[in-house]
Amino acid sequence: MGFTSLLKVQYAVWKQTIGPGQFERDLCINSPTGTGKTLSYALPIVQTLSTRNVKRLRALVVVPTRDLALQVKKVFASIAPAVGLSVGLAIGQTSIADEKSELIKRPNLEAGLCYDPEDHSVELESAVDILVATPGRLMDHINTTKGFTLAHLCYLVVDEADRLLREAYQSWLPTVLQLTRSSEGLFSSVRTSQSVLGSLRTIRKSGVERGFKGKPYPRLVKMILSATLTQDPSKLSQLDLHHPLFLTGGRYQLPEKLESYKVICESKLKPLYLAALLQELRGEKSIVFTSSVESTHKLSTLLNCFDDLQFKIKDCSSLQSQSLRSKTIRAFREGDVQVLVASDALTRGMDIEGMRNVINYDMPAYPKTYIHRAGRTARAGQTGRCFTFLRRHEVIKFKKVLKKAGNDSCSVHSVPADSIESLRPLYTSGNLSAFICIEYI
Repeated sequence: MGFTSLLKVQYAVWKQTIGPGQFERDLCINSPTGTGKTLSYALPIVQTLSTRNVKRLRALVVVPTRDLALQVKKVFASIAPAVGLSVGLAIGQTSIADEKSELIKRPNLEAGLCYDPEDHSVELESAVDILVATPGRLMDHINTTKGFTLAHLCYLVVDEADRLLREAYQSWLPTVLQLTRSSEGLFSSVRTSQSVLGSLRTIRKSGVERGFKGKPYPRLVKMILSATLTQDPSKLSQLDLHHPLFLTGGRYQLPEKLESYKVICESKLKPLYLAALLQELRGEKSIVFTSSVESTHKLSTLLNCFDDLQFKIKDCSSLQSQSLRSKTIRAFREGDVQVLVASDALTRGMDIEGMRNVINYDMPAYPKTYIHRAGRTARAGQTGRCFTFLRRHEVIKFKKVLKKAGNDSCSVHSVPADSIESLRPLYTSGNLSAFICIEYI
């Protein structure tokens, strides 16, 4: 993967899992975006699971969005197969029937016999060791997929936890915790082979053993992560954490090499300021955030009317199909699209290599929003810039947002007046006015 050493958060987590900490405490990890949080939990989970040759669903990673799930799965898929582990995905990108066939093994029957899904005497098993899922589709499999079980689960990762804890998602968390608590029955089940029992009972104390209670079955290890992780006990209590350890450098943190700028603009000419700034950036890979999913398409359509912008501009929002979103993000990653206009759905965990600029076309109303948006650039020690467009009356409010986000430095970036004036004739024409009114269908 090109890594020669662990990043700070990866080293800290490794010490508490494979190192001296030996998985004896649940971990709450609050680290800036782009610091390598995904690999920080993927490495120790894959390392530990690889020592036990048992095909069961033993690690579950829950994330809030499909796009982030695809990215997390890609990280696991780059390291897990090398040690004989398989990774599954449950996000609703395909039909649930297709996902079921990927997640559950078809039984080996004698020649000439066909598998009958209504035959409840046939025992089904997991085809994956690790599952990355969105909460809604996870609940679909829990409720409807025969053979899908969390009884063998050893690791639960809640990535972007502040968002997942804020939204109920069909009560996915209480359901998962209840199902894993009841897994004690696994060890008295006549279906559980002696080899499986032996493997699980001989897990060294470093792994997932309830040694502190003298019980032989695995403790569910939980790892909770976010760049804006809450430390509110009332919110974290629902996770039922075991002696939780916080790994954090402060409540809110921005990437070390992020440069922040504010662009003061006239309300009526705001799109011209954006077009002029993009001209100035000369096609550098940039993402433009808007305040609503509806406005992403409108703004993208408007920008594409400026012939002077000699680069590809696309929009991406939750209103689009997953296949179209994935296609657009792939083109953006590969450089076929240089500017992506997006809603806040893309702020959570998305890692786009070479992202040079983040542009807040609409001012983020909350510190968390600013942190997650700005965190799309200046990742993994690279430099990056974040521009925020402000109308005069928003300047004071934005200053308060920055202060809460831990950003004390934000210079004014001036867009050349002649660039704006050169774009004005087209912008004020009747044809372009019509484009501005287009509704997304």
